[in-house]
Amino acid sequence: MSHVEIHRSHRVGWLRAAVLGANDGIVSTASLIIGVAAANTSHESIILAGVAGLVAGAMSMAAGEYISVSSQSDTEQADLALEQKSLDTDLEFETQELAEIYQNRGVEQALARQVAEQLMAHDALDAHARDEIGISANGGAQPVQAALSSAVTFTVGAALPLLVAWMVPTGYLITLVALCSLVFLAMLGAIAAKAGGASLVIGAIRVVFWGGLAMALTAGVGKMFGVVA
Repeated sequence: MSHVEIHRSHRVGWLRAAVLGANDGIVSTASLIIGVAAANTSHESIILAGVAGLVAGAMSMAAGEYISVSSQSDTEQADLALEQKSLDTDLEFETQELAEIYQNRGVEQALARQVAEQLMAHDALDAHARDEIGISANGGAQPVQAALSSAVTFTVGAALPLLVAWMVPTGYLITLVALCSLVFLAMLGAIAAKAGGASLVIGAIRVVFWGGLAMALTAGVGKMFGVVA
């Protein structure tokens, strides 16, 4: 009986950056708005703070992701260059090394040697990249993709609480921004869990808990150092 298996590990790179960006956009902007509002600031100042947080956050996320993932990419490329040098200078050693990796995974010695030779005949560097270094074709670092995903999703996430803050009266602003942001976070957690094949409930609870905690702490700071506008 045949069946189709749908794997999702190839989504890890962009999914991580996208979820991180959207989550940070909602949490940081909502927390900023709530913190400023708790300090008895005017509605115009609250919106201005939210817009500034959106722009600064999106650029920060893009730059941070690009630098971070670029460092990962540099490390991977350095490892691949080192491995290619070893393949060029001592092919026999590298073949035996790969065979021993398969033996340690439970493959019989003669068969492990045969598999190593056949894989290396097809693409020696790819075989060692996957089985010795742990770099797969689906998991390689992609700095530009990560930066764009983070910036775009941060902007979308930040726009949600900002739109709520712009539409509601100042007297209801803190309550409605907090409640709507928690709903947005729950939806984000569920969507991310669905895309990754995980539990929707656990994914939603996880982001709601930490997002709610961040907003509560920021509101407390705003209240503590509040001023009368």
